Formats: sequence, structure tokens, C-alpha cells
Amino acid sequence: MTKKQKNVFYRILLSVVLIIGIGVLTTFVSVNIYVEIVLYLIPYLVIGYDILRKAIKGILKRQVFDENFLMAVATVGAMCLGEFREGVAVMVFYQIGELFQSVAVGKSRRNIAALMDIRPDYANVMVNGELEKVDPDDVEVGSEIIVNPGEKVPIDGIIIEGNTTFNTSALTGESVPRDAKTGDEVISGFINMSGVIKVQTTKEFEESTVSKILDLVENSSMKKSRSENFITKFARYYTPAVCYSALALAIIPPIVLMIMGQNASWGDWIIRALTFLVISCPCALVISIPLSFFGGIGCASTNGILVKGSNYLEALASTKYMVFDKTGTLTKGVFEVTQIDATQDFDEKQLLYYASHAEMASSHPISLSLQKAYGQKLERENVHDIEEIAGHGISAIVDGHQVYVGNEKLMQKMNIEISQKYQTGTLVYVAVDQKYAGCIMISDVVKPTSKVAIQSLKSQGIKETIMLTGDTKQAANKVAQEIGVDYVYSELLPADKVAKVEEVLACKGEKEKVAFVGDGINDAPVLSRVDIGIAMGALGSDAAIEAADIVLMDDDPSKISLAMKISLKTLRIVKENIVFALAIKFICLILGAIGIANMWLAIFADVGVMVIAVINATRALKIR
Repeated sequence: MTKKQKNVFYRILLSVVLIIGIGVLTTFVSVNIYVEIVLYLIPYLVIGYDILRKAIKGILKRQVFDENFLMAVATVGAMCLGEFREGVAVMVFYQIGELFQSVAVGKSRRNIAALMDIRPDYANVMVNGELEKVDPDDVEVGSEIIVNPGEKVPIDGIIIEGNTTFNTSALTGESVPRDAKTGDEVISGFINMSGVIKVQTTKEFEESTVSKILDLVENSSMKKSRSENFITKFARYYTPAVCYSALALAIIPPIVLMIMGQNASWGDWIIRALTFLVISCPCALVISIPLSFFGGIGCASTNGILVKGSNYLEALASTKYMVFDKTGTLTKGVFEVTQIDATQDFDEKQLLYYASHAEMASSHPISLSLQKAYGQKLERENVHDIEEIAGHGISAIVDGHQVYVGNEKLMQKMNIEISQKYQTGTLVYVAVDQKYAGCIMISDVVKPTSKVAIQSLKSQGIKETIMLTGDTKQAANKVAQEIGVDYVYSELLPADKVAKVEEVLACKGEKEKVAFVGDGINDAPVLSRVDIGIAMGALGSDAAIEAADIVLMDDDPSKISLAMKISLKTLRIVKENIVFALAIKFICLILGAIGIANMWLAIFADVGVMVIAVINATRALKIR
């Protein structure tokens, strides 16, 4: 517990001891009423002085109607009517409830604080041959920094020297260490576990991943959910209403009874009114609902899911249409050679040799995949007259042979007949000396969790899963069949994707939401247009992350299902607390108004309900 929480705990303990002591004393010793008042004022002021101070400040600032005012009026009124023990007990139990709430919020904040701990305190920069610790804000793009074992990577960059293993759990929620070598990209917030590495920075600190994450989490509470806004408005009107109702309960019934010639006990009706005030305090709702969303966002953060506001966490639970980009979202975005079909005059090794050497000057992903599949050092001196034929492929002289590498249109342009036909994948045809040599099939590899993600989303109530891609129809259909999406639209430009999303938005129900999951800069317009934009954060572009409402830090599609699970659980807890708190309060208010409920039942209706609601809200911190 914090120092403040310990202070409240000791005050509660002292007050309870004093109440018991005074109760024992007054049982065996007859004391004057004024002495009894003084005796009970001691524990009352010990436990309630801060509530009285806040109530007075609220009155002076003309912000009268809050829980502090209700507690002050109810307990002071009870003391004035001779209900000393009950008045002090109400204040004690109220403080117990506040302590529970404080501990619960503290637990949630520690989850967030664990994420906040990813902020690096310094960066190691080489200055005049010596290693110097500097503020990450002062490190320029292109600088070389040293990251020792046990230190956090301070700024995004590329490893230029050394190999190591990273702990990425603070960012991605994954406990499995990640190996990295020279040439690999590293993200700020990773913890270096083994070797010393030299990193060349690619961003300024304020633009690095860790800074953006901290900014997202810190500002997430600014965007309130509909439930939170409802409770804020509800409390604004509810508290004055019950105060005036309590006043009416204390005055109107006795006057009516007097007019009717019946005996009216003003003291009984004032006690009922005070009991009514204690019961009516909206603490359970005002505290537990924001706490539930705070816990849900904290739970998501610890699992590598950054939610920019509780409004997005709430909206996710209403999502019925999930639209996906393909490359980099459902697939790895890394092209690999998956099949080689050579003709009788060539073997697979020869086909790869000619294709990789002809493509050696290109940095296109397809060219890089051919070079990777070849797996040997390219003999540059054997390649001449490389020419790119726009929209078709490459022409080059390899080992004195005329080689063409490209699509079917290139073969047709060069009057080369293709002896094989394929229906799926990205196809690279190869011809040597005007003779068809074979075909190399290149495919974008589907992420291992994509199929599971689609199945999980459907089981959670998603009506339609839709895939949008700029890739060819054959390649898109192959991926769609493999992972099980309902609808696929291929060969789309960025503007076409927006148009397709508009069609989905036009067809959805009034309370249904549409989410889009993407990673590229061309996905930013779609992410901004839908109800909920979800971006892949590890490899995703800055524009996509900026435009998105939810960011997945490890690019794992299955985390979408986890985010929905967290959202649904959080909303369920919020609804449980609303129904439970309002039901108990309204029942007890009626009982209090007709004189059945006493001050002890009022204490349960206020503090007891608040404690139960807060404990229930803390369940949002963990997902099972």
C-alpha cells in the first residue's frame, strides 16, 4: 500500500478501536449526553476530517452535489439526532470502501506503470572515443549508439554490429525472446538480454515506437466510452435529485400528517431522509465503471494491444464486420519461392541461377526472393546488358545467353510459347535464348495464426470477414481459401479499398460496428474511415499506426480476437455493475423512504455495493 493508503488504514483501525472502547465505556458507565457527543466526535473527526474538508471546499466552489457532501450531511445529521454510533460507523465504512477503491485503482495503474517502464533513461553514444550517456531526446537520426546487456534500446534503428537476444514482452506481451543479428531492425523499448550491439538510429526519440506507445497509453483515458459519459451525466442529475428528494422526505410527510391531524415525528422522518442520502450515494457507479475500462485497457496493454481510448474498447464489443488487408496483415509480406517447374532441357538449379542473376540489379521483393532461393554469391561479372521492361520483367545477358525473366505478358511480347499453365501464386517465367526454360512460383507466406484468428472471430459473433488486397485474383483467392475469410476483393487500389469499406458501412445495422485491420501507409485512409481502425504496430507504417484506434505490437492477427475478448469481458463487467448497483440502491431507497431500512442497511447499500462493484471491476485486469 502507498503512504496515503496506509494513513487511511491506520485511521480506520484507530476509529474502530475508539468506537469499541466508547461502546464498552457507555455500557458500564453512565455518561452525560454532552460527554457522549464529545467522545464520539473524536473517532468521527479522526476518520472523517478529510471528507468534511472536501465537502466544505465543494460548497465554497459551488460544486455542492457530490459524494463528500452526501456523506457529510448524512453523518452530521445522524450525530445531531443522537445517532452517534451510526454516524461514525457510516463514515468508517465509507472510508473502508474508498480504501478498497484506491487499492484497486493502484493495482490497475501498476499494470500501466509496468508498460511505462519501457521508457529508456539514456542512450550510450560514442564521444571522442569514450562511451557517454546522453538523453535520448538529444540523439540525432543516423547516430551510432551502443546497447549493453540488460539495457533498453532507446531509439528505433538498425543493428550494424553484433548479435543478441531481446526481451520484447513489455511491447508485445510475448514471453519468448527474439533473436537479432546485424542488419535487423530494432524497436525502442526492447531489452537487450545477451550481446553488446551497435545500433544506427533511424528516427528521433519523439518519433520512435516507445514514445508513441507512451503517448497512446497516457492519453487513452481522455477518450471516454458511452458508458462512462452516461454515468457522468447520470451522476450530474442524479445527485441533486436525491438531495432534493431527501429534503422533501424530511419535510413534506410530517407536514401532511400534521394537516391530517395525525402525530408527526419530525425526528423519524429526518432519520429516514438521512438514511435515504447515504443509500443514494452513486459511488459504486462513478468509481467502478471508469475503473473497469481502465483495467481493460491495462490488460490489453500488458498483452501487446494498445487501445487509444475506452470508447474504442467499448466499440470493439459491437463489431460485426471485420475487414482485413492481406499483405503484412494476414500474410507475412515476405515473398518466398514455393515451387520450381523446369522444362526437360533445364534443371531447377539452372533455372534459379539464370533468374536470380538476371534480377540481381533489382530491389523488388520478388527479385530478392529469387536471390534468397538461389542461396549463393551472385557472379556479377557474368551478367551484362540488364534492361527492365516496364510492366513485363527483365532482360539480361547471363553467361553469354539471352535471358528473359518476367510475367506471361513478357513471354508473349518476345513470342515465346509457355508450355505450362498455372492458376495460383505469383508466377515468374524464364526463357533462355528464346526458348522457354520454366516457371518459378513465388508466394506470400500466410501467418501461422491467421486461420485461427478468423475462426476465433467468427466464434465471437463476427458476421462477415472480408479481405481487401491489391494482389492478383489468383493469389488473393488462394490466401482466402487457406485461412477461411468469407469474402475477398482483389486487384484494388487504395481508393478502391475505401469504396469497398463504404459499401460495408452502408449495409451494417445501426448499432453494428465495422473494423479494418491493416499495416501499410496506403491503409491509412481506410483506417480513418471505419468505426475502429486496427494497425499492425511492429512492422506497420507510422501513418497506419497514427490513423488507427487500436495497435497490435507484435503483428499477430490472433491478438484481434484477444482484444475482442477483453472488450466483451470489460463491457460485461460494466453492465453487471450498473444493473447490480442500481437495483440494490433503488430497492434500498424505497425501503428507506417507508422506514424499513435503517442506517446499517444504508451503509451496505452505499459502501457494501461500492466494494463489491470495485472488486468486480478489478476482474478486467486479467483475461482468462
